[in-house]
Amino acid sequence: WAGMAPGNNESAGKRKSGRTRKGNKHLKTALVEAAKSAGRTKNTYLSAQYHRLSARRGSKKATVAVGHTILVIAYHILKERQPYKELGADYFEKRKEQDIVRHAVKRIRSLGYKVSIESPEVPADSA
Repeated sequence: WAGMAPGNNESAGKRKSGRTRKGNKHLKTALVEAAKSAGRTKNTYLSAQYHRLSARRGSKKATVAVGHTILVIAYHILKERQPYKELGADYFEKRKEQDIVRHAVKRIRSLGYKVSIESPEVPADSA
C-alpha cells in the first residue's frame, strides 16, 4: 500500500477533507518528491494540476494529490502496457471552456459592463 489515497470522510452527502492512510513510507516519500518535481515543470498536465490545486488547497495537499495521480498513472501504464500520454498544460481549460467563459462574463457583468461573446473565426487556409 502506498497510503496516497484521499481519506473517505463524508457526512450528509458532503465530502470532507481527510488524512491519507498509513502506507509504505519509502514509496510515499518517492511519490511526494516526484510530485514536487512535477509541480516545478512547465507545460505539463501534472504541473497544471499542481498549480490549480495549490491555489485552492495549499501546496502540501496539492503535492499529495499529484503524487496520487502519478501512482494512478503508473498503475495504468503497468496494467494496460500502454505508454504515458501527456494531456498537456491546457487540459483543464479545454475541458471546462464553457464554464470559464460563463464565469468571466458573469464577473464582467457584475462590474457593470455589457458583454457580447462571439466564437473565433477559423481562417480558410488552416486546413
